[in-house]
Amino acid sequence: MRIALLCLFLPLATPTIAFVADAPRPNIVVIMADDMGFSDAGCYGGEIATPHIDSLAQEGIRFTQFYNCARCVPTRASLLTGLYPQQVDGTHSVTIAEVLREAGYRTLMSGKWHGHPGLPTENGFDRYYGVISGSCNFFNPGNQRPGEPVPAKDYGQIRPFSIDGRVIKPYTPEDPNWYATDAFTDYALDYLDEYAKEDRPFFLYLAFTAPHHPLQAPQEEIDKYLGKYMTGWDVLRQQRWRRMQELGIAADNWRLSPRDPEALAWENIEDKEEWDLAMAVYAGMVDRMDQNIGRLLNKLRELDNEKNTLVIFLSDNGACAEINNQTPEIPPGPMDSYRTYDVAWANAGDTPFRKFKQWTHEGGICTPYILKWPGVADANTICRAPAHVMDLMPTLCELAGADYPAKWSGEQITPVEGRSMATLFRNGTREAHPELCWEHVGHKAVRHGNWKLVGDGDPKDLGNWELFDLEADRTEVNDLADRYPQRVQQMADAWIRWADRTGWEPRR
Repeated sequence: MRIALLCLFLPLATPTIAFVADAPRPNIVVIMADDMGFSDAGCYGGEIATPHIDSLAQEGIRFTQFYNCARCVPTRASLLTGLYPQQVDGTHSVTIAEVLREAGYRTLMSGKWHGHPGLPTENGFDRYYGVISGSCNFFNPGNQRPGEPVPAKDYGQIRPFSIDGRVIKPYTPEDPNWYATDAFTDYALDYLDEYAKEDRPFFLYLAFTAPHHPLQAPQEEIDKYLGKYMTGWDVLRQQRWRRMQELGIAADNWRLSPRDPEALAWENIEDKEEWDLAMAVYAGMVDRMDQNIGRLLNKLRELDNEKNTLVIFLSDNGACAEINNQTPEIPPGPMDSYRTYDVAWANAGDTPFRKFKQWTHEGGICTPYILKWPGVADANTICRAPAHVMDLMPTLCELAGADYPAKWSGEQITPVEGRSMATLFRNGTREAHPELCWEHVGHKAVRHGNWKLVGDGDPKDLGNWELFDLEADRTEVNDLADRYPQRVQQMADAWIRWADRTGWEPRR
């Protein structure tokens, strides 16, 4: 079935991306946040200071239905390859860095790798600095330094780092002021300086670990927000919801979903100061990340690259509701603390949706996506057409004039699953995916047109599925499965065919 997706833009101007045959190919910058909720940034309704992310929105396009793969590993695998994560094995897939380098791009990366076999420098990146897997201690991912506390780690795990193909474990920075978000940006800026005079475009992938747990931020960032969350998550959800409506992010027929059943009412919380502190640290982490995005944007201006650079900002999944408080005796914030902000604040982070990271409801798989391309993409517009992280590969290939290969290193390559968004930018329409499907740790979903089926357990048991009409019920509060059993059966069958085709296997 061929379905044309309509991209509705606000204000009501005809969206355009001007493609000129002899125009220089754009530089490409992809910035990824880690575990950032749908409504955290100011331009999506949040109260956290994110002026630089907001500036991208003011000068570009914000998407309201951009999908990821529910968690960091599968999302990053899908972004890198243009495939569903179930198809990525490192042998029959190729990365966007490999394709763009083959097309003449300088390929640079800093930050979190995760999601693809091997090292970045073994997968198409010329330069790389960062943590190879997971998130790390933000102040010191390695061994204890003299005069400092033991850096808290996720159940003692020491995350390996890599610099240009050299693996370092443990990685203990000598600088006592080292902070991961700053360091990842430092290397990205150094790369841009080093290759600024090259007569070739560049692709930079800056993958932050913020605001993934542990909750750790410089004290000056925490101090900005202390006390601001004493009104609690129920009020915060209402405040964000109103701002989303004012900004036009929430369409007129959206509704705010109820508070998650695992979250207590704020009025019943006794240790409000501790919860306020947790959210203040989280906000400080987002704030510091935004400051570093500002440093990157300033560098593009300084190097006179701003006008011909396509900048994309996104998050790898919804807000994180994981409860992982390994140092209950140490408040969130410092090097020796390992704390999370848990279900209720994550529920606020994903306003107005249900659920969070790992889940396939909208709160888990729909996150901010902003595209800025000065003089090319319309400024201050909102796009409501669905898109998926795997669409980046074909989109960037088209804009860069790169060919997606049929073979790589003598191996047949799995055909790209993503679909280019370039025509969506040109004229507001494109041919849709027949279906979009998800599976992560037992959570499943399939979207066909405006219908979405969400479930857990045996996919053949129709009682395990919920059915939603996202056109009328974007926040998934009205389950229609009992009303439309035939549609449930058809969409469940489509999901099973997808699972068979992509090699998904149920957990045992």
